[in-house]
Amino acid sequence: MHPGLAVGLVFGGCCSNVVFLELLIREFPGCGNLITFAQFFFIAIEGFIFEANFGRKRPTIPIRYYLIMVAMFFTVSVVNNYALNLNIAMPLHMIFRSGSLIANMALGIIILKKRYTISKYTSIALVSLGIFTCTFMSAKQVSSMSSPSEDEENVSAFIWWLLGILALTFALLMSARMGIFQETLYKRFGKHSKEALFYNHALPIPGFLLLAPDIYRHALLFSQSEPFQVPVIGVTLPIMWFYLIMNIITQYVCIRGVFILTTECTSLTVTLVLTLRKFISLIFSILYFRNPFTAWHWIGTLFVFVGTLMYTEVWNNLGPLLDRKQKKQEEKQE
Repeated sequence: MHPGLAVGLVFGGCCSNVVFLELLIREFPGCGNLITFAQFFFIAIEGFIFEANFGRKRPTIPIRYYLIMVAMFFTVSVVNNYALNLNIAMPLHMIFRSGSLIANMALGIIILKKRYTISKYTSIALVSLGIFTCTFMSAKQVSSMSSPSEDEENVSAFIWWLLGILALTFALLMSARMGIFQETLYKRFGKHSKEALFYNHALPIPGFLLLAPDIYRHALLFSQSEPFQVPVIGVTLPIMWFYLIMNIITQYVCIRGVFILTTECTSLTVTLVLTLRKFISLIFSILYFRNPFTAWHWIGTLFVFVGTLMYTEVWNNLGPLLDRKQKKQEEKQE
Protein backbone atom coordinates (compact mmCIF):
# COMPACT_ATOMS: atom_id res chain seq x y z
CA MET A 1 0.00 0.00 0.00
CA HIS A 2 1.21 3.53 -0.78
CA PRO A 3 2.51 5.28 2.39
CA GLY A 4 0.34 8.32 1.58
CA LEU A 5 -2.79 6.17 1.91
CA ALA A 6 -1.55 4.82 5.26
CA VAL A 7 -1.00 8.39 6.51
CA GLY A 8 -4.53 9.24 5.35
CA LEU A 9 -5.95 6.27 7.28
CA VAL A 10 -4.10 7.34 10.44
CA PHE A 11 -5.25 10.96 10.26
CA GLY A 12 -8.79 10.13 9.12
CA GLY A 13 -9.29 7.21 11.50
CA CYS A 14 -7.51 8.42 14.64
CA CYS A 15 -8.66 12.06 14.53
CA SER A 16 -12.31 11.20 13.82
CA ASN A 17 -12.15 8.49 16.51
CA VAL A 18 -11.29 11.11 19.12
CA VAL A 19 -14.24 13.23 17.93
CA PHE A 20 -16.76 10.39 18.32
CA LEU A 21 -15.22 9.42 21.67
CA GLU A 22 -15.71 12.94 23.00
CA LEU A 23 -19.30 13.04 21.68
CA LEU A 24 -19.98 9.85 23.67
CA ILE A 25 -18.18 10.93 26.82
CA ARG A 26 -19.80 14.38 26.92
CA GLU A 27 -23.28 12.83 26.93
CA PHE A 28 -22.50 9.89 29.27
CA PRO A 29 -19.14 10.36 31.07
CA GLY A 30 -19.31 6.86 32.59
CA CYS A 31 -19.78 4.92 29.34
CA GLY A 32 -16.08 4.02 28.99
CA ASN A 33 -16.64 0.34 29.77
CA LEU A 34 -19.26 0.00 27.02
CA ILE A 35 -16.96 1.74 24.52
CA THR A 36 -14.00 -0.48 25.46
CA PHE A 37 -16.09 -3.66 25.23
CA ALA A 38 -17.50 -2.70 21.81
CA GLN A 39 -14.03 -1.94 20.43
CA PHE A 40 -12.56 -5.18 21.79
CA PHE A 41 -15.47 -7.28 20.54
CA PHE A 42 -15.32 -5.87 16.99
CA ILE A 43 -11.54 -6.34 16.63
CA ALA A 44 -11.79 -9.84 18.17
CA ILE A 45 -14.45 -10.90 15.64
CA GLU A 46 -12.45 -9.48 12.72
CA GLY A 47 -9.27 -11.20 13.96
CA PHE A 48 -11.05 -14.52 14.55
CA ILE A 49 -12.15 -14.55 10.89
CA PHE A 50 -9.11 -13.14 9.08
CA GLU A 51 -6.16 -13.83 11.42
CA ALA A 52 -7.08 -16.97 13.39
CA ASN A 53 -8.97 -18.49 10.42
CA PHE A 54 -11.97 -19.39 12.61
CA GLY A 55 -9.67 -20.88 15.26
CA ARG A 56 -7.81 -23.20 12.88
CA LYS A 57 -4.54 -21.24 12.94
CA ARG A 58 -2.33 -21.86 15.97
CA PRO A 59 -0.60 -18.82 17.51
CA THR A 60 3.14 -18.45 17.01
CA ILE A 61 3.60 -16.98 20.47
CA PRO A 62 2.36 -19.35 23.22
CA ILE A 63 -1.01 -18.44 24.75
CA ARG A 64 0.43 -18.24 28.29
CA TYR A 65 2.48 -15.18 27.28
CA TYR A 66 -0.55 -13.57 25.66
CA LEU A 67 -2.51 -14.07 28.87
CA ILE A 68 0.05 -11.97 30.78
CA MET A 69 0.06 -9.30 28.07
CA VAL A 70 -3.72 -9.30 27.88
CA ALA A 71 -4.10 -8.78 31.63
CA MET A 72 -2.01 -5.61 31.32
CA PHE A 73 -3.65 -4.45 28.07
CA PHE A 74 -7.17 -4.95 29.45
CA THR A 75 -6.31 -3.04 32.62
CA VAL A 76 -4.76 -0.13 30.69
CA SER A 77 -7.72 0.19 28.31
CA VAL A 78 -10.37 0.09 31.05
CA VAL A 79 -8.50 2.49 33.37
CA ASN A 80 -7.78 4.99 30.58
CA ASN A 81 -11.43 5.11 29.54
CA TYR A 82 -12.69 5.20 33.13
CA ALA A 83 -10.44 8.21 33.88
CA LEU A 84 -12.73 10.30 31.65
CA ASN A 85 -15.43 9.74 34.26
CA LEU A 86 -13.26 11.37 36.95
CA ASN A 87 -13.37 15.05 35.88
CA ILE A 88 -10.52 14.57 33.37
CA ALA A 89 -11.00 16.76 30.29
CA MET A 90 -10.22 15.23 26.90
CA PRO A 91 -7.29 17.60 26.10
CA LEU A 92 -5.57 16.78 29.41
CA HIS A 93 -6.28 13.08 28.77
CA MET A 94 -4.48 13.29 25.40
CA ILE A 95 -1.55 15.30 26.77
CA PHE A 96 -1.10 13.00 29.77
CA ARG A 97 -1.04 9.90 27.59
CA SER A 98 1.77 11.52 25.58
CA GLY A 99 3.88 10.97 28.71
CA SER A 100 4.45 7.36 27.67
CA LEU A 101 8.05 8.35 26.84
CA ILE A 102 8.65 9.18 30.51
CA ALA A 103 7.22 5.88 31.72
CA ASN A 104 9.10 3.89 29.05
CA MET A 105 12.41 5.53 29.96
CA ALA A 106 11.89 5.10 33.71
CA LEU A 107 10.98 1.42 33.45
CA GLY A 108 13.71 0.86 30.82
CA ILE A 109 16.30 2.12 33.32
CA ILE A 110 14.86 0.11 36.22
CA ILE A 111 14.03 -3.19 34.48
CA LEU A 112 16.27 -3.36 31.39
CA LYS A 113 19.18 -1.37 32.93
CA LYS A 114 19.25 0.91 29.90
CA ARG A 115 21.28 4.12 29.73
CA TYR A 116 20.40 7.15 27.61
CA THR A 117 22.17 10.20 26.19
CA ILE A 118 21.95 13.71 27.64
CA SER A 119 19.62 14.77 24.79
CA LYS A 120 17.21 11.94 25.70
CA TYR A 121 17.12 13.02 29.34
CA THR A 122 16.61 16.65 28.24
CA SER A 123 13.70 15.69 26.00
CA ILE A 124 12.07 13.68 28.79
CA ALA A 125 12.53 16.63 31.16
CA LEU A 126 10.68 18.83 28.64
CA VAL A 127 7.83 16.33 28.32
CA SER A 128 7.62 16.04 32.12
CA LEU A 129 7.58 19.82 32.53
CA GLY A 130 4.87 20.14 29.88
CA ILE A 131 2.64 17.51 31.49
CA PHE A 132 3.20 19.00 34.95
CA THR A 133 2.28 22.48 33.66
CA CYS A 134 -0.94 21.26 32.01
CA THR A 135 -1.87 19.14 35.03
CA PHE A 136 -1.21 21.96 37.50
CA MET A 137 -3.28 24.46 35.49
CA SER A 138 -6.11 21.94 35.14
CA ALA A 139 -6.00 21.40 38.91
CA LYS A 140 -6.40 25.16 39.44
CA GLN A 141 -9.37 25.18 37.05
CA VAL A 142 -11.06 22.29 38.85
CA SER A 143 -10.48 23.85 42.27
CA SER A 144 -11.97 27.18 41.12
CA MET A 145 -15.07 25.75 39.37
CA SER A 146 -17.42 26.39 42.30
CA SER A 147 -18.34 29.52 44.21
CA PRO A 148 -17.26 29.96 47.89
CA SER A 149 -20.71 28.80 49.01
CA GLU A 150 -20.10 25.48 47.27
CA ASP A 151 -16.81 24.59 48.93
CA GLU A 152 -17.89 21.03 49.74
CA GLU A 153 -18.77 20.27 46.11
CA ASN A 154 -15.55 21.99 45.06
CA VAL A 155 -13.42 19.72 47.26
CA SER A 156 -15.32 16.65 46.04
CA ALA A 157 -14.71 17.60 42.37
CA PHE A 158 -11.00 18.09 43.08
CA ILE A 159 -10.70 14.72 44.82
CA TRP A 160 -12.34 12.93 41.87
CA TRP A 161 -10.01 14.81 39.49
CA LEU A 162 -7.01 13.76 41.59
CA LEU A 163 -8.17 10.13 41.41
CA GLY A 164 -8.40 10.56 37.62
CA ILE A 165 -4.77 11.75 37.51
CA LEU A 166 -3.70 8.77 39.64
CA ALA A 167 -5.62 6.44 37.30
CA LEU A 168 -3.89 7.94 34.23
CA THR A 169 -0.49 7.64 35.94
CA PHE A 170 -1.14 3.98 36.78
CA ALA A 171 -2.26 3.27 33.19
CA LEU A 172 0.83 5.04 31.84
CA LEU A 173 3.21 2.90 33.91
CA MET A 174 1.27 -0.29 33.16
CA SER A 175 1.34 0.51 29.44
CA ALA A 176 5.10 1.03 29.55
CA ARG A 177 5.56 -2.28 31.39
CA MET A 178 3.43 -4.00 28.76
CA GLY A 179 5.60 -2.46 26.03
CA ILE A 180 8.76 -3.86 27.63
CA PHE A 181 7.16 -7.29 28.00
CA GLN A 182 6.01 -7.19 24.36
CA GLU A 183 9.50 -6.14 23.24
CA THR A 184 11.07 -9.16 24.97
CA LEU A 185 8.47 -11.48 23.38
CA TYR A 186 9.13 -10.10 19.88
CA LYS A 187 12.88 -10.60 20.36
CA ARG A 188 12.29 -14.22 21.33
CA PHE A 189 9.52 -15.25 18.90
CA GLY A 190 9.66 -12.58 16.17
CA LYS A 191 7.16 -9.82 15.39
CA HIS A 192 3.57 -10.96 14.88
CA SER A 193 1.59 -7.72 15.09
CA LYS A 194 -1.68 -9.00 13.62
CA GLU A 195 -1.66 -12.04 15.87
CA ALA A 196 -0.94 -9.91 18.94
CA LEU A 197 -3.71 -7.49 17.97
CA PHE A 198 -6.24 -10.35 17.80
CA TYR A 199 -5.29 -12.09 21.05
CA ASN A 200 -4.95 -8.81 22.96
CA HIS A 201 -8.58 -8.06 22.09
CA ALA A 202 -10.10 -11.57 22.10
CA LEU A 203 -8.75 -13.02 25.34
CA PRO A 204 -10.00 -10.16 27.58
CA ILE A 205 -13.64 -10.56 26.41
CA PRO A 206 -14.63 -12.79 29.40
CA GLY A 207 -13.23 -10.12 31.73
CA PHE A 208 -16.01 -7.78 30.70
CA LEU A 209 -18.46 -10.04 32.59
CA LEU A 210 -17.20 -8.26 35.71
CA LEU A 211 -18.36 -4.99 34.16
CA ALA A 212 -21.60 -6.39 32.71
CA PRO A 213 -24.03 -4.41 34.95
CA ASP A 214 -22.37 -1.09 34.03
CA ILE A 215 -22.21 -2.02 30.33
CA TYR A 216 -25.88 -3.06 30.30
CA ARG A 217 -26.97 0.12 32.09
CA HIS A 218 -25.24 2.36 29.57
CA ALA A 219 -26.54 0.26 26.68
CA LEU A 220 -30.06 1.04 27.91
CA LEU A 221 -29.19 4.73 28.20
CA PHE A 222 -27.82 4.69 24.64
CA SER A 223 -31.06 3.10 23.40
CA GLN A 224 -33.07 5.91 25.00
CA SER A 225 -31.15 8.66 23.18
CA GLU A 226 -32.79 10.67 20.39
CA PRO A 227 -33.31 8.90 17.04
CA PHE A 228 -30.91 9.65 14.20
CA GLN A 229 -31.23 8.81 10.50
CA VAL A 230 -27.93 7.56 9.14
CA PRO A 231 -27.00 9.38 5.91
CA VAL A 232 -26.88 7.42 2.63
CA ILE A 233 -28.33 4.14 3.98
CA GLY A 234 -31.33 5.86 5.59
CA VAL A 235 -31.47 3.61 8.67
CA THR A 236 -32.78 5.21 11.88
CA LEU A 237 -31.19 4.33 15.23
CA PRO A 238 -30.48 6.10 18.55
CA ILE A 239 -27.80 8.73 18.01
CA MET A 240 -25.55 7.39 20.78
CA TRP A 241 -25.44 3.98 19.07
CA PHE A 242 -24.51 5.75 15.84
CA TYR A 243 -21.65 7.54 17.63
CA LEU A 244 -20.50 4.24 19.14
CA ILE A 245 -20.57 2.40 15.78
CA MET A 246 -18.57 5.23 14.19
CA ASN A 247 -16.13 5.16 17.11
CA ILE A 248 -15.58 1.43 16.58
CA ILE A 249 -15.10 1.77 12.83
CA THR A 250 -12.72 4.72 13.12
CA GLN A 251 -10.79 2.91 15.88
CA TYR A 252 -10.28 -0.04 13.53
CA VAL A 253 -9.25 2.25 10.65
CA CYS A 254 -6.79 3.98 13.00
CA ILE A 255 -5.23 0.70 14.17
CA ARG A 256 -4.94 -0.64 10.62
CA GLY A 257 -3.45 2.66 9.44
CA VAL A 258 -0.78 2.58 12.14
CA PHE A 259 -0.02 -1.09 11.34
CA ILE A 260 0.41 -0.34 7.62
CA LEU A 261 2.48 2.75 8.43
CA THR A 262 4.91 0.73 10.56
CA THR A 263 5.42 -1.76 7.71
CA GLU A 264 5.73 0.81 4.90
CA CYS A 265 7.63 3.68 6.57
CA THR A 266 10.58 4.28 8.88
CA SER A 267 10.10 4.63 12.64
CA LEU A 268 10.94 8.35 12.25
CA THR A 269 8.04 8.85 9.83
CA VAL A 270 5.68 6.89 12.07
CA THR A 271 6.62 9.01 15.09
CA LEU A 272 6.19 12.26 13.16
CA VAL A 273 2.79 11.24 11.80
CA LEU A 274 1.49 10.06 15.18
CA THR A 275 2.79 13.16 16.98
CA LEU A 276 1.20 15.46 14.40
CA ARG A 277 -2.04 13.46 14.61
CA LYS A 278 -2.18 13.94 18.38
CA PHE A 279 -1.60 17.67 17.98
CA ILE A 280 -4.40 18.04 15.40
CA SER A 281 -6.78 16.01 17.60
CA LEU A 282 -5.90 18.24 20.55
CA ILE A 283 -6.51 21.46 18.59
CA PHE A 284 -9.83 20.16 17.26
CA SER A 285 -10.96 19.11 20.75
CA ILE A 286 -10.16 22.56 22.14
CA LEU A 287 -11.75 24.58 19.33
CA TYR A 288 -14.78 22.47 18.38
CA PHE A 289 -15.78 21.24 21.84
CA ARG A 290 -14.69 24.49 23.54
CA ASN A 291 -12.64 22.72 26.19
CA PRO A 292 -10.98 25.16 28.63
CA PHE A 293 -7.38 25.77 27.59
CA THR A 294 -5.26 28.62 28.95
CA ALA A 295 -1.99 30.12 27.70
CA TRP A 296 -0.17 27.96 30.25
CA HIS A 297 -1.82 24.87 28.77
CA TRP A 298 -0.47 25.88 25.35
CA ILE A 299 3.03 26.33 26.79
CA GLY A 300 2.82 22.91 28.45
CA THR A 301 1.58 21.35 25.21
CA LEU A 302 4.49 22.92 23.30
CA PHE A 303 6.95 21.43 25.80
CA VAL A 304 5.37 17.97 25.37
CA PHE A 305 5.54 17.97 21.58
CA VAL A 306 9.00 19.55 21.32
CA GLY A 307 10.28 17.03 23.89
CA THR A 308 8.72 14.16 21.93
CA LEU A 309 10.35 15.29 18.69
CA MET A 310 13.68 15.75 20.47
CA TYR A 311 13.47 12.21 21.86
CA THR A 312 13.01 10.76 18.38
CA GLU A 313 15.94 12.89 17.10
CA VAL A 314 13.83 14.28 14.28
CA TRP A 315 16.16 17.14 13.49
CA ASN A 316 19.23 14.86 13.35
CA ASN A 317 17.52 12.44 10.98
CA LEU A 318 15.58 14.95 8.90
CA GLY A 319 18.68 16.59 7.40
CA PRO A 320 20.17 13.42 5.81
CA LEU A 321 16.69 12.41 4.63
CA LEU A 322 16.21 15.71 2.79
CA ASP A 323 19.74 15.48 1.35
CA ARG A 324 18.98 12.02 -0.07
CA LYS A 325 15.78 13.28 -1.67
CA GLN A 326 17.60 16.24 -3.17
CA LYS A 327 20.29 13.98 -4.63
CA LYS A 328 17.64 11.73 -6.19
CA GLN A 329 15.96 14.74 -7.78
CA GLU A 330 19.31 15.97 -9.15
CA GLU A 331 20.03 12.50 -10.58
CA LYS A 332 16.63 12.45 -12.31
CA GLN A 333 17.24 15.87 -13.84
CA GLU A 334 20.61 14.74 -15.19
